[in-house]
Amino acid sequence: MKKIFITGISGFVGKFLAESLLNLPYEIHGTVRESKSNDETNTKILLHKVDLLKKEEVLHVLGDTKPDYIYHLAALTSPAQSFKEPLKVIYENALLELNILESVRELNLLDTKILVTSSAEVYGKVESADLPVNEKTPMRPLSPYGVSKITQDFLALQNFLAYNTNVLRVRPFNHIGPGQMPDFVVPAFAKQIAEIEKELKEPVIKVGNLEAKRDFTDVRDIVRAYVLLMEKGEVGDVYNIGSGQSYKILDILNMLLSMCTKEIKIAIDANLLRPSDIPETLCDNTKITSFTGWKPEISIEKSLKDTLDYW
Repeated sequence: MKKIFITGISGFVGKFLAESLLNLPYEIHGTVRESKSNDETNTKILLHKVDLLKKEEVLHVLGDTKPDYIYHLAALTSPAQSFKEPLKVIYENALLELNILESVRELNLLDTKILVTSSAEVYGKVESADLPVNEKTPMRPLSPYGVSKITQDFLALQNFLAYNTNVLRVRPFNHIGPGQMPDFVVPAFAKQIAEIEKELKEPVIKVGNLEAKRDFTDVRDIVRAYVLLMEKGEVGDVYNIGSGQSYKILDILNMLLSMCTKEIKIAIDANLLRPSDIPETLCDNTKITSFTGWKPEISIEKSLKDTLDYW
């Protein structure tokens, strides 16, 4: 039985990844920040309270578990937060990964395969003529978060080139679904709509830039891509993951509002506008499709409905 180790298993993506692996012949381990009892309904998931910023703790848990596969998901994930705390986001995202990579090497876990989650935010400002974005598109990050993800991406590449570490890199585009926190645009809209329907707030939804276009993929499709790449991807390589279709944020909002029973007004909130914003993201997913046969299966309408139902 192979051992799976998921950093950030209690996060939005980590929960879906762990759930997707439960019916496979794996022993699943995951890191959490706070002590939690192992879920009695998921006895195959073994939780470890680990501060990933402390290398001695990372060495200890990896030395004990000796995983076959590591999915490194733990990170500070909010581009908006990164404008307010750039040093914290860049420093912590880099250190989290360094501790994983160095511990694997020092423990001589030569066969352990590591999937590192970078982000499409690394591409940043892409000219319309360069859309859709493939893995060779130049990186011009617009947020400190994007810079932190370039750092993670290239630390993984450097370890592969210098030490032959079995690392795969993924650059997922925007992913959405039930359970995502309202630091991100779709759950932020859904949470406000749910509160309005329950008459917990006035019927006005606060929004930022509605003209931006984003490539959204359901989180359940994203984790399926991660699992396929861990099995079929080529170590040292990098893969974009996205639907290949972009939606204007205004259209996403209108789809959510069409699922609502109340009449709601829209108000621009200056606090929700970023100092710089990417006009459009659009994924070229040719590479992952050719390597694994992956393609998104969950419609945008289902993703939005499930997110609204969650809230």
